Parts: sequence; C-alpha cells; structure tokens
Amino acid sequence: MDYFPQRIVCLTDETTEMLYILGEQDRIVGVSGFSTRPPQVRQEKPKVSAFTSAKIDKILALNPDLVLGFSDLQADIAAQLAKAGVQVHLFNQRSVPEIFSMIAVLGALVGASDKALQWIKQQQAKLDKIALHAQSFETRPTVYFEEWNDPIITGIQWVSELISIAGGQECFPEYATQSLAKNRIVADPLEVVKRNPDIIIGSWCGKKFHPHKVGERPGWESVNAVVNQQVFEIKSAHILQPGPAALTDGLDQVVEIIQQWQQSQQDTDRL
Repeated sequence: MDYFPQRIVCLTDETTEMLYILGEQDRIVGVSGFSTRPPQVRQEKPKVSAFTSAKIDKILALNPDLVLGFSDLQADIAAQLAKAGVQVHLFNQRSVPEIFSMIAVLGALVGASDKALQWIKQQQAKLDKIALHAQSFETRPTVYFEEWNDPIITGIQWVSELISIAGGQECFPEYATQSLAKNRIVADPLEVVKRNPDIIIGSWCGKKFHPHKVGERPGWESVNAVVNQQVFEIKSAHILQPGPAALTDGLDQVVEIIQQWQQSQQDTDRL
C-alpha cells in the first residue's frame, strides 16, 4: 500500500516541474494556469489556480490529499483549503540552499527521497564547478537584474546568488535579501545609471522585456551595458521560479551571458 499522497494539486510551477523530474507526475491532479514546465503539463493537467487566486471549488472537486503552495502570497488560498479539510503544505524558498531544501522535502513527501537527493547532488556539483571556474575571472562584471520596470524592482535573493555563482557582482546587494518585491524597489531609476552596470538582464513576469528599449530611458544611454550592447532577456519561467528551472535553464543563461562578457573583455585587451 502506498502511504504517500496520491492526488496532489500544485499551485506553483516549481513543484510541478520537480514532480515530473522525479517521475511522480501521475500524482498531480491539478496545476497553476501559469505552469509551463515541462511543456506537456498544459495538456495533461487541469488548471485550477492563478498565483494569488484559485478556484477553490474546482480544487475540492479533484479530491486532493495534498495541495502544495508557496509563501504568504498563497496563504489565503491555503487557509480556505485547510478550513475545507484539505492537507496543505506551503513552501517558502527564497535562496539557492532553500530551493534545494524544498526539493528534498518534496521528495520525502512523495516517497522519492533517493531520487530527489541524487538530483540535488548532481546540481550542487554543477554549481560548484561553475563557481570554481568563475574564480579565474580577473574582473567580475556588475550585473543589474530587473524583475519589473514600473516601478523598477531589482532581483530576488536566489537570482542574486546565481549571478554570483556565475561570476558576476550584484548591482544592488542591499536589496537582494529582501523577500518582498516592495522592498526591492529602486525609487530613482538614475541610481542604476550611477552604479553603471556592465550587464543588464531583464525578466518581467507576464510581460516581455525588450533589451533594445533600455537605452531609450532618460540618462541610461551612457550605462556601460547599453553602450556595449550587454542587455539581455531571460524569460521569467526560466529564472523567477524558485525551483529546478532557475538552477538549470536560468543559471545556464546567466553563465553564458557572463562568459560572453568575459570573452569580449579579453578581445578588447588584445587590441
């Protein structure tokens, strides 16, 4: 007899993706409407929630024995489900170590601890290798990560940590550990200009970031990243989900951007 949850609803993408990675996707009976990873999830699983709202009656109709959510942002949803007698687990991972911890707990919840720990071990080895390579860089570029543009919101902790692992320097280190977006607002856009980042990465949830438009912002035309055409987009689904996506596709793109910058610096030095 399987004593682990058989009918799981995932209110965010990271738990959905990780259950697929663990080969436990058959336990999933409902997902967030924002779920895109893996791509087949949109055809295979019913959509029962947004991010801060959910169709409670639809969730209850699925008769779940476990609902997985994320942080205070889904606390109201969790409370409604708990009052209806549903078992709910809210994760609250905000850093790379906490992402690994979330994955370990998720694996335990579904009886797949060995597979989860093996995946964690592989990814940690990858991160260590990337960080070791970055130690050889003579110069670490200053990286400004933009999570939103109006108001300007800079990157959350796990993104800042991935930038550091890849060999960059966080442009706004004083904001990086603030979990709430309102506490990562850069009130004056010209503060970015003053800090003069070498690289700009944009990733807006629900809206496309246009690198070529950044230089049109008043005063931003002089920023190193704009002058040297080092402005990039990483899709939010790849880096703003605190789960496997950020540690794989998200990190890979950050690494590529920073290594390309390093190569351009070496080419300039040779001239």
